Amino acid sequence: MTRRGFLRGLLAATLAGLFLAAYGFFVEPALRMTVRRWRISPPGWRRGHQLRIAVLADLHMGEPHVGLGRLRRIVARVNAMEPDLVLILGDLVAGHRFVTAQVPVAETAKVLAGLKGRLGVFAVLGNHDWWDDLTAQKRGHGPVLAQMSLEDHGIPVLENRALRLDTAGGDVWLAGLGDQLALVRGGGRFDGVDDLPGTLAQIPDDGAPVILMAHEPDIFPEVPERVALTLSGHTHGGQVRLFGWSPVVPSRYGNRYAYGHVREGARDLVVSGGIGCSILPVRFGVVPEITVIELS
Repeated sequence: MTRRGFLRGLLAATLAGLFLAAYGFFVEPALRMTVRRWRISPPGWRRGHQLRIAVLADLHMGEPHVGLGRLRRIVARVNAMEPDLVLILGDLVAGHRFVTAQVPVAETAKVLAGLKGRLGVFAVLGNHDWWDDLTAQKRGHGPVLAQMSLEDHGIPVLENRALRLDTAGGDVWLAGLGDQLALVRGGGRFDGVDDLPGTLAQIPDDGAPVILMAHEPDIFPEVPERVALTLSGHTHGGQVRLFGWSPVVPSRYGNRYAYGHVREGARDLVVSGGIGCSILPVRFGVVPEITVIELS
């Protein structure tokens, strides 16, 4: 190779690196958005019973990537799909320090109050909602600021709680699990406030299907077959995902529950790629998404 050829190659590699960095740190996380649809027929789901669920996970609100203007556009896009049910899977607050302006959680909740679902809008909390509330951390229990803000704006937070929904196809139980990493204990240790047995004990053995919201997907191996569908976020699909594989996933199961639809036995899980970022404001191969599940 000639010296000129080497310099051209070096320049091309440098430009390609700069392009990929700009795409991963700004274009994909800040400018792109998709609707990811999953059509699932869980075992035991009633024949002919159709339900459309819109999921928003891991907003991680903060400029320049996810500001209130972008959130308003997301809300409008969700409403245009006329979902039966809208579920918010936690982590409303920014999960990294690379923000030019914080978005108060009360302002986030005010915009989310514009969401419309025929059967309602419901939420669970994420680990960053807990970690961001130092008062809740000190006392070791909630409610946290994100929960109070959502409920002040008419969005129930299902913290280890289940309720019955009356749908056109029959009753459905919706359950929400407390966060599994809520309390920071130091040394990389966390205590959860989740109570899966206590939550499911609120549901009678009436044959109605159960939908479970759990911010982290790591609870899925413990979920019984009584639950038709588990919905989670937290992983962001690893934020960097190439050919269906993510090099870093915040889960003790690695890529097993990193992203998408997982069926194990007679149990179904959908892990949303979410909207925002945590740790670092980068996404590559995991476009921010509104997740839509069509159950039938």
